[in-house]
Formats: sequence, C-alpha cells, structure tokens
Amino acid sequence: MFRRAEERDIAAIAGIYDDIHTMEEKGPRATGWIRGIYPTEETARAAVEAGEMYVLEKDGAVVAAGKINKEQMPAYAEVEWEHEAGDEQVMVLHTLVVSPKERGRGYGSEFVAEYEAMALKEGCPFLRIDTNAINSAARKMYRKLGYREAGIIPCEFCGIPNVDLVCLEKRLRYR
Repeated sequence: MFRRAEERDIAAIAGIYDDIHTMEEKGPRATGWIRGIYPTEETARAAVEAGEMYVLEKDGAVVAAGKINKEQMPAYAEVEWEHEAGDEQVMVLHTLVVSPKERGRGYGSEFVAEYEAMALKEGCPFLRIDTNAINSAARKMYRKLGYREAGIIPCEFCGIPNVDLVCLEKRLRYR
C-alpha cells in the first residue's frame, strides 16, 4: 500500500536510513550518504510534518519511503533540462529509499510508479529526481523506468561535500 507517511512511520523510515548507512560504512560506497549528516531521523520527521513523506507498506511493514513535493534542488538551476516546465508543472522525488532487507523485490520501481501516478493526478507531467553519481543501482533503475540523465552537477548536497549530483527527468503523457 502506497500512502502518506504518518508520525508512527518515522522510526521505520529512520531504521531504513540506518541500515543503508551501515551498508555504506561496510563498503563499497553506494549512495554517498553519511550517518549523522544525511539522511537522518530529523530528515524523515521534517518531511512527515510537512506532509511530503510517502511510504510503501507490505504486510504492515514500511519497505520503501520517499519525499515528494514540487521543490527543486538549487543545483537543478544549472541543468539544461530537455523539458522546460514551470514550477507548478514539476513534481520531484527526493531521497527514495528501499529497505536493504527488501531489495530486489521491485519495491523501488513500484514506489516510482506510484509517484508518477500521483504526479499525473496533480497535473504535473514533468518529473525530476536526483541521485549521487556513485549510486549505480539507482541510476540503472531510473534509466530502466524511462528517466533521462539531464546533467551531472558538482555540489554540496544536504551537508555532504563533493557530490556529483545526477539530475534526471521524465515527461509523462496523459492517456
């Protein structure tokens, strides 16, 4: 079930972040995230309180989560997007996570499909997502789902220095 996250989901989302940080610390680096900097429990809490965090739940457990809104990262201003769109037409997916315990079951793709359906319902046919250039798994999944890499922008990302931010886009068609 895809739904807006509630306060009771914060611990589960933060637990996924912790599991990813633990994997990252054991190496090799896959996301470029840093424990205590990004993402944190406060990252999840702020998104839940803003009503922008969504979860994918299976058998009562949160297996994936992501923040969805219309806020484009500052680095996006440097990208040469193929699809020019007004801010009101763009929906952005931030910090999509899938529990490492649940990887390989299609939950990331399922979450993105729900994000796309939500964007169309809200009149936002232009989608934007970003990921760290070292996150080859995310880049492969987004490419498979029809997202185009519009640019790679060197930046500081949420307190993490020296990130090569891959900015992706997709235009949805109304049926």
